[in-house]
Amino acid sequence: MKRIHFVGIKGVAMAALAVWYKEAGYTVTGSDISDEFPSDEVLTKAEIRVLGFDSKNIVRLNPDLVIYTGAHGGRENDEVVEALAKKIPAVAHGKALGLVMEDNKQVSVAGSHGKTTTTAMIATILTTAGMDPSYAIGCGEIRGLGLPGHFGKGKIFVAEADEYVTDPNHDMTPRFLWQHPDILVETNIDWDHPDVYATLSDVQAAFTALEGQSKVIITQKDFQVTRVAFGKERTFFSLEQNGMKLGEFTLKVPGIHNARNAGAAVIACMELGVSRNKISEGLLLFGGSKRRFEFIGTIGDTRVYDDYAHHPTEIKAQLAAVREWYPHNRIIVVFQPHTYSRTKALISEFSKAFTDASMVLLTDIYSSARETDTLGMTGKTLVEETAKHHAHVLYAPDFLAVKKLLDQHMQPSDIIIFMGAGDIYGWSKRFIEK
Repeated sequence: MKRIHFVGIKGVAMAALAVWYKEAGYTVTGSDISDEFPSDEVLTKAEIRVLGFDSKNIVRLNPDLVIYTGAHGGRENDEVVEALAKKIPAVAHGKALGLVMEDNKQVSVAGSHGKTTTTAMIATILTTAGMDPSYAIGCGEIRGLGLPGHFGKGKIFVAEADEYVTDPNHDMTPRFLWQHPDILVETNIDWDHPDVYATLSDVQAAFTALEGQSKVIITQKDFQVTRVAFGKERTFFSLEQNGMKLGEFTLKVPGIHNARNAGAAVIACMELGVSRNKISEGLLLFGGSKRRFEFIGTIGDTRVYDDYAHHPTEIKAQLAAVREWYPHNRIIVVFQPHTYSRTKALISEFSKAFTDASMVLLTDIYSSARETDTLGMTGKTLVEETAKHHAHVLYAPDFLAVKKLLDQHMQPSDIIIFMGAGDIYGWSKRFIEK
């Protein structure tokens, strides 16, 4: 095979795998909608051509393999249908990632929260140690590492292990079950993706199945993060295992939750034979992943950030972390709820997640392409529930409404965070520009 075509290439996990294939020497193309995505920069830097969806792409490009995402119709996308009609192999992303990880020492990072950051930390440490791993990480660029996908000369492949299903319309296999980890890192298990997991027990069952096909399993019970402290945009922590001190480490990302992510990365890299000095060096080099409390710019003394948090647990942890770094500043959160199903299932948790924010602006709900039913949920519904627990909550349905309210309320030295998994990506830059 020489020519690989990605259907829905702008998905962050798809883009990372596309970069891996490009660096491995394949001719890579892709198709997607024209909307701006966090992966646009990645694909441009990797010099990967992106077309609009069109079944004629398959005829013109004549790829040897088509890789598709569960979004945009999955296997029912016109391009995938055309490929199958022409007897061109077509596989879903989760399976494709599992296939390229074969014949490597597999390091898989699973968890409802923190898996992207932890995977990026491990990849940065191994790269710093000169081990040149392959990796595929579902984010944009990684500060201190570069593009989120890499074809390495070493025999280690580090990848996110995503619990979402392979193709919602055709294959309900959790995507991470296509991986067979030599080392499995589990950051945590929480109830998410209520559109495919009816209960927390269902989520736990998927993780148990992954554990069953893993050799070494590292969870947060296997180590203790102690003596966490915060300096000027630094997080310091000590790490212990079974009562033995493993060392003291410094991070450039905020929060106790990131100290725990780093702890898991440390244990995984020690398992791979990396020295403590190289681990410390790699962790300090890691500057965070795109859309994980990413600093966008300033307006006077006001600092503007962008963040991917879209689950109550993530929101709460991120805001607590920001409060630790900026104890005396006002924190204004602009949050865009993502999917009607998640908003409905977790509305009580969402309403209590903004404790550390000084002011909360809530937008309309961003619907997934998979959803057709609003389930009676609107942005106003979440505003009404959140107002029961927070004194300063405002409804701002879209960007223009958000800008108007921020212009009215922001003060010097404020910290403004645009947060969510929908098209709120890009709003922070637009706000600064305007």
